[in-house]
Amino acid sequence: MVSSPYLYSLALFLSLSLIFLFLAPQILPFKHPLTVSLADDLDDLALFHNATIAASTSSHSAAATKISHLSFSNHPKPKIAFLFLTNSDLVFAPLWDSFFSGNENLFNIYVHADPSIDLNKNPPHKLFKNRFIPAKRTERSSPTLISAARRLLANALLDDPLNLYFALVSQTCIPLHSFQYIYHSILGNSTWKLFNAFATQSKHQSFIEILSEDPNLQRRYDARGENVMLPEVRFEDFRVGSQFFILAKRHALLVIKEKKLWRKFRLPCLNLNSCYPEEHYFPTLLSMEDPSGCSHYTMTRVNWTESVDGHPHTYQPAEVSPELIYTLRESNSSYSYFFARKFSPDCLKPLMDIAPDVIFRD
Repeated sequence: MVSSPYLYSLALFLSLSLIFLFLAPQILPFKHPLTVSLADDLDDLALFHNATIAASTSSHSAAATKISHLSFSNHPKPKIAFLFLTNSDLVFAPLWDSFFSGNENLFNIYVHADPSIDLNKNPPHKLFKNRFIPAKRTERSSPTLISAARRLLANALLDDPLNLYFALVSQTCIPLHSFQYIYHSILGNSTWKLFNAFATQSKHQSFIEILSEDPNLQRRYDARGENVMLPEVRFEDFRVGSQFFILAKRHALLVIKEKKLWRKFRLPCLNLNSCYPEEHYFPTLLSMEDPSGCSHYTMTRVNWTESVDGHPHTYQPAEVSPELIYTLRESNSSYSYFFARKFSPDCLKPLMDIAPDVIFRD
């Protein structure tokens, strides 16, 4: 027969174990990555389905009819959809407002703001009024950033058939050129090219970084567990690249229609230190489906020389100068970077001071 002291010890041990089990997540620094719930996934599927139908219909009828009823001199021009993915205030709104000014019929804006952020404390700039789409929570090291980007693409496709390109940017991004420079670099300078853009969509190139060599690629591939990505994604097909891109409409549609790879990328990571789904899903998908239709480079400049905790260097006001803008534009290829990140909120004033004579003068 077991003596009372042993029973008391056993009872105490079990009690402490239960307390630890239920309270440990609250008192210890355990990290549980945010997942995409089934309800959110179903909501997104419905949105993607509606956007796919709308885009397919508009490409064959609505957009074509809209164009055919107008004279050549008054034809509607293609638009670029700017997709702002943010988890904080849009502090650079005045700079973007100046960037867009005078080009009202050539762009649309869509904002996905993490709903856990209280934007009422700092009401959004007039530029972003009525530009917010229904949003869900987002978090690093989770597939929620993929969902947010796909949500932005779907809303832009659903909203306006004239959106032919889709540029994803963050709240810390700034433009490095004028709107006209970026617009014509993507869509061409001549009136005929712009008018013909709707008929040549099957040839439009997407600007997205796609890299097959990276010292951390194997660890990132195994972040959900060894061989978990198989058979949908083989390691030799796994790619990495900047999460910020400019997609042609045909590739935006491809992204929101895709389901097979998403079933793997939506799985939570076991190794959070090697988990950056948003840097892999889009490059891997487009590399597998249409590698020749992509630039394989990004148009957003980032400084990784002084990265901290997986974040790139954040520029401070003292660093802002015309020389910095000129340097950030430079690349190793024939193109010039369009955007740059990350900039601290305090950089707004010095950026506004140099914008008229530097950023917006090409």
